[in-house]
Amino acid sequence: MSDTLRLTEQLLALPSVTPEDKGCQDLIAQRLQAVGFDCETLVFGPEDAPVTNLWATFTAAPTQGQRAPLLVFAGHTDVVPTGPLDQWDSPPFVPSYRDGKLFARGASDMKTSLAAMVVAVETFRAKHPDAPLSVGFLLTSDEEGPAQHGTKMVVDSLRERGTILDYCVVGEPTSVQQTGDMVKNGRRGSMSGKLTVKGIQGHIAYPQLARNPIHDLAPALAELVATHWDDGNADFPPTSWQVSNIHGGTGAGNVIPGDVVVDFNFRFSPASTSEALQAQVHAILDKHGLDYSLSWSISGQPFWCAPGALLDAVQAAIHDATGLNTQLSTSGGTSDGRFIASICPQVIELGPPNATIHQINEHVLVADVAPLTACYLRLLERLGGVHA
Repeated sequence: MSDTLRLTEQLLALPSVTPEDKGCQDLIAQRLQAVGFDCETLVFGPEDAPVTNLWATFTAAPTQGQRAPLLVFAGHTDVVPTGPLDQWDSPPFVPSYRDGKLFARGASDMKTSLAAMVVAVETFRAKHPDAPLSVGFLLTSDEEGPAQHGTKMVVDSLRERGTILDYCVVGEPTSVQQTGDMVKNGRRGSMSGKLTVKGIQGHIAYPQLARNPIHDLAPALAELVATHWDDGNADFPPTSWQVSNIHGGTGAGNVIPGDVVVDFNFRFSPASTSEALQAQVHAILDKHGLDYSLSWSISGQPFWCAPGALLDAVQAAIHDATGLNTQLSTSGGTSDGRFIASICPQVIELGPPNATIHQINEHVLVADVAPLTACYLRLLERLGGVHA
């Protein structure tokens, strides 16, 4: 059994359902300290549900008076809840092998990536102890939850310290058919709105004495659905607007509701700004003369990694390790890369195939594990300017 698989099994056996870490970061810190890393645990959040974060760094010696660039591996130790246990073919926190696959909650998202990162760094330090590359780990137990006391707060702390990150690789599962066939070089922004349209409650048989907010909303809702927000750009698909929930009515069949509440979300490209999208929504609602209130929340702005040293090294490393010419993509949901991008100019995501993330019987192909470790190792070597 490979070192990566062995460490993956150890991590998978820890039931770190968000926001719990259950010792995952301690296990990783012990491995990193053994190869020269300084490890710092940062705890944020409420006392009854604290979030554990790990910031670990190895600082290479300066070269010709210049500091070595810093590559940070980022990820999360928390996992989503298991769902019904009786639907799993094996216990979700007992790593199990069947048909060349490793099953457990977090196998794909993203404990295999964490293990591969650690083993790649251990190998790199052993083979190239004097390489001019500093390496860090930024790990959190609050990615699958509200994501308020994890990477976001660690980034705030690093910014206050003046810490400079040159490159970051997030271990989110990005591949499709096999490790390395796709990486994310950016993500769309995410902005949600809660719209309340007010009416006048009344008896459904006397509509002249009431005002139905659902009827008032319908034309505006149709216009919002039909609106073309932008065309995206060469790297991002067009901005998308989707309704997630509509709540209205008392539950009785003879009462006109007094209000209707609509939850919606934008996944937006850099072709639009959050301010412009908000203004456009308000303009449509105002045009239809609605009596409404609208609150906004932005969970992340879009980010994009332009062609440069990191993207070149990632593409070359994947080809070295797998022979694949990786595809660049900005599709999918958000990741903690959205926070890190505010202090790091180059952020990409690279991990194993994502077909079973958050599902019952989540798994990763054993055949995808060694190539992932090799991709991370070759990336370290390329950015460190050393040969395999």
